[in-house]
Amino acid sequence: MTDVTAGTTTYRQALHDGLRDALAGDERVFLLGEDVGRYGGSFGVSRGLLDEFGPERIRDTPLSESAFMGAGIGAALGGMLPIVEVMTVNFSLLALDQIVNTAASLSHMSGGQFHVPLVVRMTTGGGRQLAAQHSHSLEGWYAHVPGLRVLAPATMDDARWMLAGALRDPDPVVIFEHGSLYAMEGPPPGPGPVDLDHAAVRRAGTDVSLIASSQAVHVALAAADALAEEGVSAEVLDLRVLRPLDTEAIAATVGRTHRAVVVDEGWRSVGLSAEVSARITEHAFYELDAPVARVCTAEVPLPYAKHLEDAALPQPRRVVAAVHAMGLGG
Repeated sequence: MTDVTAGTTTYRQALHDGLRDALAGDERVFLLGEDVGRYGGSFGVSRGLLDEFGPERIRDTPLSESAFMGAGIGAALGGMLPIVEVMTVNFSLLALDQIVNTAASLSHMSGGQFHVPLVVRMTTGGGRQLAAQHSHSLEGWYAHVPGLRVLAPATMDDARWMLAGALRDPDPVVIFEHGSLYAMEGPPPGPGPVDLDHAAVRRAGTDVSLIASSQAVHVALAAADALAEEGVSAEVLDLRVLRPLDTEAIAATVGRTHRAVVVDEGWRSVGLSAEVSARITEHAFYELDAPVARVCTAEVPLPYAKHLEDAALPQPRRVVAAVHAMGLGG
């Protein structure tokens, strides 16, 4: 894989480099999923790895998410470190029984006698006109499940280094890669590692906190730029780890700004934004100068038409409008 601009890399390349390092560093690591071999992955992340590591470690599978997820779980129980790639989060629902009832549960059910060191990578999110069966953001569903660690890399550093940390976890980890970020360019990531426990402030501010994850972090950052032109100082908190949530960081940012807008590409009802809002109420209620606001995806299956998809997804202008409704700027 090559970068398009000298001195920069892409989110896709960062993921590829992390994957290649994992395979080179431990012979127990192998990758399996649909089209990960000769095709190089549906989004090109594993391109070239079949030639380098061979078919025993880069395994193409049939279109049977439940079957190859189960194979990964079995291999993990047998001492291997499998990485299972699922094309989109929508398809992962076919493997939900394996992930929730087996991978996430075995350690608890066995009193800690069995662990499942499985890493599941899957693409999430909209913005690419792939319509309803390829575009949803179901991270909140997985973040609901005890026994899973759920990660959402939004930056080059996290894309590059979260996999290494995930492979060191004795229990299952799900990594959500946003499809609209694969082509994102930026400076090469730092030397790593990155921690898998804490949220990160991506932009400091004093007037309002914009709390987001994954692609929504970039929506929040764009909104913060627009608000700055109006004299409003917005802090952007990247959640990064969706389970366990970094409640302390959420409360801390609200303590600094006293207003919060949660930006989430998931649906509003019973979703991640609802959980973050509840934690603010539980842990920082007396810091608030205004009710918590939420900017989420419209409660519809994601449409194909670009103007409808754009209308459904969180956009910077909607975040700015939510801040205006709090009496700031505008």
